[in-house]
Amino acid sequence: MPKGLKTHTDQDSAIGDLARDVSRDPDWPSRKGLPGQRTYLDERGAVSATVEALERAWAQYEQYKAAQDK
Repeated sequence: MPKGLKTHTDQDSAIGDLARDVSRDPDWPSRKGLPGQRTYLDERGAVSATVEALERAWAQYEQYKAAQDK
């Protein structure tokens, strides 16, 4: 992810909350993609809103990436 989730720590949103949590988590699986990150959250008992924020962040990233590829 060129910009990375951790660059969104200043946002006042669910994605910003997730970014702040991720930036403080030394075990966050940055290189495992969405499936690995979703599994990581599931294994730690994350609430559904956290998983949804991760999925929204990935969707936004995919849109950003597609726009950059044009």
